[in-house]
Amino acid sequence: MKTPTKTLAKLFSAAIVLVALNIRSVCTFLFYADRIDILFPAPCAAAEFVCYLLLLYINIFPTLTIRKVSTTRNQILENGIALLQIFLGTTVLEIICCLTMLIIGLPGYDTGFSQPFFWLRQFGLAFLAEFILFWNGMIRVYLTSVQLGIRWRVIGALCGLIPIVHLYILCKIIQITQNEVIYENEKYLLNQVRAENQECLTKYPLLLVHGVFFRDFRFLNYWGRIPAELKRNGAQVYYGSQQSAASVAACGEELAQRIRQILQETGAEKVNIIAHSKGGLDSRYAISKCGMAPCVASLTTVNTPHRGCIFADYLLEHIPDDVCDKVAAKYNAALTLLGDHDPNFMEAVQDLTASACARLNEELPDSPEVYYQSVGTKMNHASSGRFPLNLSYPMVKHFDGANDGLVAVDSMKWGEEFIYLTVPEGRGISHGDMIDLNRENIAGFDVREFYVDLAKGLKKKGL
Repeated sequence: MKTPTKTLAKLFSAAIVLVALNIRSVCTFLFYADRIDILFPAPCAAAEFVCYLLLLYINIFPTLTIRKVSTTRNQILENGIALLQIFLGTTVLEIICCLTMLIIGLPGYDTGFSQPFFWLRQFGLAFLAEFILFWNGMIRVYLTSVQLGIRWRVIGALCGLIPIVHLYILCKIIQITQNEVIYENEKYLLNQVRAENQECLTKYPLLLVHGVFFRDFRFLNYWGRIPAELKRNGAQVYYGSQQSAASVAACGEELAQRIRQILQETGAEKVNIIAHSKGGLDSRYAISKCGMAPCVASLTTVNTPHRGCIFADYLLEHIPDDVCDKVAAKYNAALTLLGDHDPNFMEAVQDLTASACARLNEELPDSPEVYYQSVGTKMNHASSGRFPLNLSYPMVKHFDGANDGLVAVDSMKWGEEFIYLTVPEGRGISHGDMIDLNRENIAGFDVREFYVDLAKGLKKKGL
């Protein structure tokens, strides 16, 4: 959170930078001596040395403090922003100072300000100091910011040498990352306050089940920042770890095995399943067909195509078989290398069609032992989603109506309660947003807080 204290600290840091860069010039102006270091060698050298030490300190701690008030990543990002702000302000002021001294000079003296060496030293020192400030800040920001994404990183790199434009881009980068710092600091403080309450510690562990064409990789988590947020608030979190592309039946059997494993490891009687996309169909199969009903307390499906996608039927009917076979073969080969033991691209896609889901719904009746609820969202327009959802949205809308870029809202409804989420103005909420795929902070919707509330709701139900 931005505070007056931090603002004053940055202003004070900027003042130190300016004094450090202009100390010899300031002394010359004050004493009207062209070589102040000759008249007062010790005080001048000492003052210069102290200023350079302070300049070094500012490059390490721009806000003049080492006190940790947030996560390490966020602290580094905040310091990077401070360095860029100091760079921006001092560069403008330094240019004004140099031009002023160049124009005014000192009357009656032929040395001092008129000496080429003095100006080379002045400009060289200023350039070096500002260069270090800029790159020190930019490296910190680029390495720690989540919200900049690839887009603004690329724009920053491409426009860095274009006069005037680069100033606008720098200001935009500062604005985006400053908002990120404020948002993450507030989130950090909120979690600090409620940490003792263990608000997400449900009676039964949470089992997060991924959707189609993804896996629960350790270093590329399908659920983004969500699991860490749940754990910070007391949740026990496990993952489905089923194959990325296989039939509902095959994935359902894998999930059943995974549930048995979790119960054996934890000693818990049941699990609470939170499943995204096709993972919801896989979970229903495990409950209804694989005897997992006594082992599952609740099933929350998120943007799951319970009634399939008419759009998928259309594609399979019109895309030539040889094209489908080639795509499937390449995908299956790639996923085999990544750990899938028997991937089947075509079976996974076929089970997402409206016709296949209609059959599944007849074969998979809800169990009275399990509490079922569902979550659904929609995008407001094609540009709401990242690639490829921005391309699929209009086609899905044509065949299925309001959708999240892949799944129609009407197809997501299942169970005793349906939670409908949207952002009335702006982008809406996409299929990928619901698993924090792009780690994006969306105005009007906090995906991490939504899952915290979801877990809290299960806890209140005694689950």
